[in-house]
Amino acid sequence: MSRLRDRVEAGEPWPLSRSYGAEPESSWGPPEVLAHVAEMIPYWLGEIDRIVSGDPAAPVPFGRVATDPDRIERIGRDRELPFGELFDRIERSSNDAASVMAILSPAECARVGSHPRRGEMSVSDSFEQFIVRHLEEHVEQLEDVVSSRETDGGTDRAAG
Repeated sequence: MSRLRDRVEAGEPWPLSRSYGAEPESSWGPPEVLAHVAEMIPYWLGEIDRIVSGDPAAPVPFGRVATDPDRIERIGRDRELPFGELFDRIERSSNDAASVMAILSPAECARVGSHPRRGEMSVSDSFEQFIVRHLEEHVEQLEDVVSSRETDGGTDRAAG
């Protein structure tokens, strides 16, 4: 994500999306992508901590789905923050995520949570799905939007 910082900032101002929720017509540009990534890494780290700290005898309920109103509200609010602040938050929380994974024991990584849509998942699988792959998807999404504008001056936006 940090390798895109200069390109995103060079493209300012980026328009805010009219529809940034979970509806099919929603579309995200850099403001929405950055706002979401800045909130989602700390959110999922908290959910992983919930699993690790929970009852080891049963799967711990955790997570959210795309339609979660708090998620959508946070994106709507934070997409108006300066990009520098959002990139700084993303860098800090990415470093936090790497630190957390480095200190978890094999037993903690094997702990199981129950996600409302995906069902039972280990901490390792949750980390991989909800932080690593999720972040990679949003990096690709941001790359596509920025490249589109750079190559043809387009304002194409990737789906949220």
